[in-house]
Amino acid sequence: MHLQCVLKSATIVGVAALPVDVEVVVSNGLPGMTIVGMPDAAVRESQERVRAAIRACGFTMPQDKVVVNLAPGSLRKVGAGFDLPIAAAILGATGQVDSRKLEQYLWAGELSLEGAVRPVKGVIAYASCARDLGLSLAVSCDSQDCAPLEGIEQFGFRSLAGLRTLDPAPLRPKAYERGRALLDFGEIRGHEAAKRAMQIAAAGGHGILLMGPPGSGKTMLAKALPSILPPLGEKERIQAAMVHSVAGEPIGAILAGVRPFRCVHHSASMAGLVGGGTPVRPGEISLAHEGVLFLDELPEFSPAALQALRQPMEQGSITVTRADGSVKMPARFMTVAAANPCPCGYFGDPERACTCTPSQVSRYQGRTGGPLLDRIDMHIDVWRCDPGSIIHGGESAGATSAELSVGVCAAREFARWRIEALGDEDGDSTASLLSRCRLDSSGETLLESVAKSQGLSGRGIARVLSVARTIADMGESKRVGESHLVEAIGFRMRGCS
Repeated sequence: MHLQCVLKSATIVGVAALPVDVEVVVSNGLPGMTIVGMPDAAVRESQERVRAAIRACGFTMPQDKVVVNLAPGSLRKVGAGFDLPIAAAILGATGQVDSRKLEQYLWAGELSLEGAVRPVKGVIAYASCARDLGLSLAVSCDSQDCAPLEGIEQFGFRSLAGLRTLDPAPLRPKAYERGRALLDFGEIRGHEAAKRAMQIAAAGGHGILLMGPPGSGKTMLAKALPSILPPLGEKERIQAAMVHSVAGEPIGAILAGVRPFRCVHHSASMAGLVGGGTPVRPGEISLAHEGVLFLDELPEFSPAALQALRQPMEQGSITVTRADGSVKMPARFMTVAAANPCPCGYFGDPERACTCTPSQVSRYQGRTGGPLLDRIDMHIDVWRCDPGSIIHGGESAGATSAELSVGVCAAREFARWRIEALGDEDGDSTASLLSRCRLDSSGETLLESVAKSQGLSGRGIARVLSVARTIADMGESKRVGESHLVEAIGFRMRGCS
């Protein structure tokens, strides 16, 4: 006797699902089940869950030798999501279920001892893999991270017993809402200059560093930033939701268009920040993909973790290399960082004396590192506002998020028009930025003079040009003028020392 069935499943690597063939052979020999093909502990344990689930659902577990091969053998298989495909392949090999119908699906699901199909992480990644293979997706009915993908049918099984009829229920993506209200800039008294800086950062997707004493409002400004960012586009929603789906994070707000906002504690490890572990899982920078990464108390982070941010900040992705290979994950995010100027926090404060020595101040500010600061486009000081404006309020709290978001959307719309109508290249090279800025001779002279006097690096010049181009877009100007350059240079001066 030699009975065989081959079904499709997948394993999560990074934020993608890679296809895996689940090959089952039932042959004469000592009764038992063997799983080969580099399974991890959770996959090896599936044989006990599969046996119990098959019997609990009224099927017959073969009393012969069962060999399960997960191909390709060079790829490590992780997670309990192989329970369902292994059980389905056994039932197909023994003729208890029509194997030809089973082959129309990509299977992923964990089984309880009673045969219930439990959800697994990464349903969006599995669905994308199934679409690439031209198959339908079969997972648990209780999957919470189903997203609308074109070109694929997604089905859910409540129990292994549902394979008898193979009439699964279609998975319907939920209609998500934007969730709780975001912090509005109108709730922040004063700080009009800082609000202007945050608006420019949102319009151009620029990184920004907020430096100031404790209680000056740095964290509130950062947390209000998502309220003026444009909603996620359709493609951006799927990409960001896939990362959160693989990590087991809620995806409702993302599918509703809200950009991710990740507030990272300074105790985060390098693996927690950029991704890693065994198997490799996305870190905070990937969870912030298409959104905002907020690093509060920037100098308190470990130097190794901070310097690991340098590559993804420029490339929009992170590559984690291990002995068994490299994993690339998306990481295109806005960097927003907040920092005190010294250990006590009051260096330069006109109202409260600093108790730190010059060496302590220098050492504290040096913890962040020049190369990382050079990659943050805008650096601003945030000072405490007048207590009277907080206690007594006033007729106007200044610019609100609704008002600021109008300028952000207008700038982005003008930038799209400029790229299409004027043929501007959308690149980050200095030559490309100079072409888009269309500086006149006085502008070039100003930029050259500042670059020499302040020791701007080539990257620093590019950052100034990029911010100046955004400021010009906000004014719907085809050319970057001297006023745009002066404002952009002002946002760079702290990083020039």
